[in-house]
Amino acid sequence: MSIRMLRTLIAVEENGTFSAAGEAVFVTHAAVSQQMKALEEGWGITLFDRTRRTPELTPVGRAIVTRAREIVAAYDNLLPSVLGDDGLRGNLSLGSVPTGLTSLIPFAITSIKARFPDLHIGVTPGQTKELLIDLERGVLDAAVITKPHVIPHNMRWAPISREPMELLTSLNVTSDDPFEILATHPYIRFTRKALLSDFIDNWLQEKNITVKDTMELENLEIISSMVHADLGVSIVPRRSVQPPNPLPLKHIPLGDDAPVRELGLMSLANTVKLRVLQEVEAELLNAVAVGRFDPFPQGAG
Repeated sequence: MSIRMLRTLIAVEENGTFSAAGEAVFVTHAAVSQQMKALEEGWGITLFDRTRRTPELTPVGRAIVTRAREIVAAYDNLLPSVLGDDGLRGNLSLGSVPTGLTSLIPFAITSIKARFPDLHIGVTPGQTKELLIDLERGVLDAAVITKPHVIPHNMRWAPISREPMELLTSLNVTSDDPFEILATHPYIRFTRKALLSDFIDNWLQEKNITVKDTMELENLEIISSMVHADLGVSIVPRRSVQPPNPLPLKHIPLGDDAPVRELGLMSLANTVKLRVLQEVEAELLNAVAVGRFDPFPQGAG
């Protein structure tokens, strides 16, 4: 077994076929097949179900891939840890729910890049449930997500902010009563794929409010644009970090018992990148403390 073989095994899991994996790690299809057979023979196990047209990982194979990611990550972190830079260089893969991508995440990454220019952060958007799966698979190092109902035992949760839900309307809506507005205006729903949609729906049911669905969207900027065009109203999180150029909209509180979305940084508990994730966490908290992302403040420069 070698690190090269483990990288190839991981590439097969990520890309689905031996050919695609070969392209990812710059070897031929035949070389991938030879490496996988060598691993199976060396370990005395079956990694792939070859009765299918495209070989698929067996349950044991998938478990091996999970451990292989940890081993490869530890190997990649070996030199930085010895040299004392604590991994504050190289690559970090960060996931984020869409609502964090316009202000919170850019604010934090901008600050981190200024301090650690050799650290390269790649960002992957997704809903909380999808990002959790990618964390489990080792595709992501960490993700900014909505706090799930249950935190997996193998995960580390670092709270970042609490965002109460509020009613978003156009300036043409004269009423300030959220119950009246929801009963009389078309409703733009946050996608059911988003975990925060569950919080909103539960609150609507508790208040016996029946809304008239007109759209279901997953991007807060698109929802805001639709509301601005007076095409409906929506319940959305009050963002802890405001974007640079927010649309002119009405933000109406839902009351003291409004549902609250908790945002946090989730990572594997045994991550080898704890030091750099502590820096990411600190910058996310700093962004929330500032409350607004302005990449080009007046008078700068």
